[in-house]
Amino acid sequence: MPDSEPPLNRTEDPGPDRDLSIAGSGAVNSPDDGSSLYDDGAAWAPLRQPIFRAFWIASLISNLGTWIHEVGAGWLMTSLDPDPQTVSAVRIAMSGPMIFLAIPAGVIADRIDRRQLLIVTQLMMFSFASLLALLTWQQVITSWSLLGLTFAIGLGLVMHVLTWQATIPILVPPKQIARAIALGSISFNLARAAGPALGGVLIATAGVWVAFAVNALSFAGVLIVLLFWKREKTESSGGLSYHAALKEGFLYVMQERTMRNVLVGVLLFLLPATALWSLLPLVARQQLYWGAEGYGLLVTSIGVGAVVAARVLHALHRRLLMDRTLAASMVCFAIGLFILGHSEGDTWMHDAIALFACFIMGAAWMICLTTLNATAQMTLANHIRARGMGAYLTTMALAMALGSLIWGQVASQLGLAWTQWIAAATLLFTALASFLFPVDQHASSETTPD
Repeated sequence: MPDSEPPLNRTEDPGPDRDLSIAGSGAVNSPDDGSSLYDDGAAWAPLRQPIFRAFWIASLISNLGTWIHEVGAGWLMTSLDPDPQTVSAVRIAMSGPMIFLAIPAGVIADRIDRRQLLIVTQLMMFSFASLLALLTWQQVITSWSLLGLTFAIGLGLVMHVLTWQATIPILVPPKQIARAIALGSISFNLARAAGPALGGVLIATAGVWVAFAVNALSFAGVLIVLLFWKREKTESSGGLSYHAALKEGFLYVMQERTMRNVLVGVLLFLLPATALWSLLPLVARQQLYWGAEGYGLLVTSIGVGAVVAARVLHALHRRLLMDRTLAASMVCFAIGLFILGHSEGDTWMHDAIALFACFIMGAAWMICLTTLNATAQMTLANHIRARGMGAYLTTMALAMALGSLIWGQVASQLGLAWTQWIAAATLLFTALASFLFPVDQHASSETTPD
């Protein structure tokens, strides 16, 4: 499609896929009426849709289990092999499948019943998480088996996350899509706020294997909702072969200017920002001299910052518009990373500084990625949404994997503090560079005729 075509005018296509057969949901979407991404309605409005509310609660529980798993996997690896590159490899193993499979999976999610796909992925992740818990309980886990099972869970996450992202716009009316995405981020970050702290307690009191077992059980909630969700299958091949559909999705993303710029924005932010996540377990252990509970507390502070930021996200969009919101969030993340690099020691002041820095970065992380995600969702047409979001998630996973690899190597050579400072300086440059790739709907449609 031509670059000048206004993305928000083709967000949703009217048709049978807008009608859902959901018992008691009352959610029937209508074609987009031109409402803006800067929707100033109630932030919690999507939760009035029963099916979205059920998924949101189940996802909150599942996200809680995921963050408990994250703490357990990262902490276990520091015991099995404390080398920074090996610790960083845990996140690479989780995001690696997303790099190679998200786009092909997007083609599948646009062609096959998404409800069935979600059920299969839940069962898949339950099985691998249970096996990981069993091996850890029996004390036969190794660094390679931990990475292997983490990679396997990542395979399930590819299809789950992608299919869920493509499903959100059919659970709520078009006006509420951006708010539904923000609520998804709130769910994720509420879990981030509570999950790591709970994970730290579980690890300290019962062992790492319990964290993995809790994660396995957390998939049950989403599975139950899926079993009760009744809908007509609307996904279709459209008469295209798999390869033709893959090509169609690739051309769509490459020819849509706003979508291209969203993908560049993901790279500009995540390549340097991933230094936080890839090194945080080592920051807790070696820089702050904390145990598992302290590491969980750092991640909790990040989650709290993200939840607080969600409350002001739409106000920021209205006041700053999208591009300045993205640049400002990158700068704030850089400031937080720079401060964290200076919080070395075991005094209460260093502890407080570290928690404050993580709070800032949590807020900036949520604002930046939710803004990019919402822009992508509102830009993509419904029939190609899974393929477009596959490109988005592939870019995101690639940036996180490359960032983890880069900053792990830098930390091995220069140490944790210098690595965080260099990453912070890089973020300041990428914040300026982001203005070269505008995603704001007004900027994107200035030359577009009505």
